[in-house]
Amino acid sequence: MNESQAREEICRVGKSLFDRGYVHATAGNISVRLDDGFLITPTDACLGFLDPATLPKLDRNGHHVSGAKPSKTIVLHQRIYGAARAFDADTACVIHTHSHACTSLSLQHGDIKLDSELIPALTPYFVMKVGHVPLIAYHRPGATEAAELVEQAILRYGHRGVPIRAVMLERLGPNVWHNSAAAAMATLEELEETARLWLHCKQLKDVPAPLDATQLQELRITFGARW
Repeated sequence: MNESQAREEICRVGKSLFDRGYVHATAGNISVRLDDGFLITPTDACLGFLDPATLPKLDRNGHHVSGAKPSKTIVLHQRIYGAARAFDADTACVIHTHSHACTSLSLQHGDIKLDSELIPALTPYFVMKVGHVPLIAYHRPGATEAAELVEQAILRYGHRGVPIRAVMLERLGPNVWHNSAAAAMATLEELEETARLWLHCKQLKDVPAPLDATQLQELRITFGARW
């Protein structure tokens, strides 16, 4: 995908997320990694009304080259690309939202321990399409500390042989990544739907057991699930 196509795709995905309620107001951001740098949505921009021509472009070192003022989350996105591409060299898009169910779940956790996770192995498609989602302790939006914690989590899971495609920032929402904006959006959709299902089960006080070891192994063998 060339830069022009990437600009159009960011705007298409942003509008789709906004129209369907995955993002609201000026919350959330999208970036795409290019051969010569990055595109990212502007700071304080509504994802439903993006202009391809004014999307900020940054060079490989994260320096602003052109377009509107870039989102303050570019440091986090760069850390995600740097860590995730060690395990999946095709990683090319990061999406962050404040989607309702995921953020709600993050508010229900007290002390976040190392590798605490948002959702257990609840459904086969969650396991296959999303995988483990570690919780990242709260830091203010744009904080370097959060970027460092996310990078560390990606590396820990990857070195265990279970590369991840998502993390959950406490009180802020999920970050997901994949090899294209469309694939990253699909990962986000599966994550948010599973979070909604998990919240529903917990409210009914009818919490299902996670998939067992045999079932997980079958998903690994058959579909290459990352669990």
